[in-house]
Amino acid sequence: MPAADRAPHFVRSFERGLAVIRAFDAEHPELTLSEVARTCGLTRAAARRFLLTLVDLGYVHTGGRTFRLTPRVLELGYSYLAGFSLAQIAEPHLEQLVDRTRESSSLCVLDGDDIVYVARVPARRIMAAAITVGTRFPAHVTSVGRVILAHLPDEEREFRLARIDLRPLTPRTIVTVDLLRAELAKVHAQGYAIVDQELEEGLRSVAAPVRDRGGEVVAAVNIPVHASRNTMASVRRDLLPALLDTVAGIETDLRMATGRGRAASHGTGTHRSSSSPRPPAPRP
Repeated sequence: MPAADRAPHFVRSFERGLAVIRAFDAEHPELTLSEVARTCGLTRAAARRFLLTLVDLGYVHTGGRTFRLTPRVLELGYSYLAGFSLAQIAEPHLEQLVDRTRESSSLCVLDGDDIVYVARVPARRIMAAAITVGTRFPAHVTSVGRVILAHLPDEEREFRLARIDLRPLTPRTIVTVDLLRAELAKVHAQGYAIVDQELEEGLRSVAAPVRDRGGEVVAAVNIPVHASRNTMASVRRDLLPALLDTVAGIETDLRMATGRGRAASHGTGTHRSSSSPRPPAPRP
């Protein structure tokens, strides 16, 4: 975040400490001091202080030359996930959808410019994609992200479009604001999104929005598939109707939960917007 945009209460050292934690990921589970410093834009001395503080607190383990996170970092996200009743409501519906389609399915929310997986049921295959709860992707190149972005208030959507990094991730990625704006308008009108190999070659994904009791979009459910096994036509014909049925079931349970006084979408950090009624599933 640029210095000029920071509020008076902003604590720079806390931002740097979080950056040190986020430097570790699935591709870099173990890092040296120099690697942490370089990734976070810190001096070696500053990176060392942050790392040793995290070691003292039990969030990082060091074997001498390298550092890695400990399971204790899961505490940082557990409270959010434990209180996120929408994920709990959605999970049995996702399981039924996976049984019905034999494809993986996930529930995602918008967080900043990314979508975050908050519930996931993988397909029962020997090989499965390495996506777990907490995985993040740029929202504008994912079906779930486009569904949520398409239902934002106009002013907020335009603000986000103005700052999106439209670098091509594949030859099919939309890389102009005008084309992305047109695609989001199409998604809003039809009530679902299909992204064809824009995030990753060979990956197609269809998603539909989840609305709360007030009709506002709070999340989205997707079904990702291999392009080699599923054409665009088969995604619409075979997967979209099942997806829309699943989302309708989640919304019904969500309305019942909130009707009993449980604020199911409270504290999700998602951006919500009013939306039109869900369209019927397309005919084959």
